[in-house]
Amino acid sequence: MTTLGERAPTTAVRHPQALAAEQPKGRPTGEWGMLFFVATEATFFACLLVSYFYVRFTIGGDWPPGAIEKPKLLKPLIMTALLIVSSGPLIWGDWAIRRGKVRQLQVAVPISIVLGLAFLGLQASEYTEKLAEFTWTTNAYGSFFYFITGFHGFHVIIGVIMLTWMWTAALLGKFTGGRHERVRMVSIYWHFVDVVWIFIVSSLYLSPHIGG
Repeated sequence: MTTLGERAPTTAVRHPQALAAEQPKGRPTGEWGMLFFVATEATFFACLLVSYFYVRFTIGGDWPPGAIEKPKLLKPLIMTALLIVSSGPLIWGDWAIRRGKVRQLQVAVPISIVLGLAFLGLQASEYTEKLAEFTWTTNAYGSFFYFITGFHGFHVIIGVIMLTWMWTAALLGKFTGGRHERVRMVSIYWHFVDVVWIFIVSSLYLSPHIGG
């Protein structure tokens, strides 16, 4: 005679929707962890940019100070476009893997990787030009410029590494329609890197032209 305790597992197997209903709802713990990390990093970047404007308006006069020319806009605007566009494939890939479409994720991620590497290449090229004009020890502007952009560049490098890992995992079949939480976590980080750059380019590159 079968007892109630013995029938329960059989019922769960025959009715997987009942088992799914018992799963914890809401965001996974890892996703909350990534959101908390992103919020912490966003606060740090905000403090850096507030400090930049505080020093700028405390010093007064021309900005950038001294013989430093106002920043050229072509490269940073191209860099901005690269990062903004790079988020598109990840949004598509995240949407696809949630529906079990692994192939789309495998195609989407390398596009974002290439765009991220292109951003880093342009940043390195810009540094080569800037270092011939000023260094991080030249004045406060130089210190802020290299620290803020360099710190962001470091985040882009970490993001490219994470994307490369995610792409490798996708190629190895590690993600499915029911197992894709890490795709969302990496995507959140990359979108954060993109948004932060918009604030940086507005503050360090555009505002000196607007502020006179």
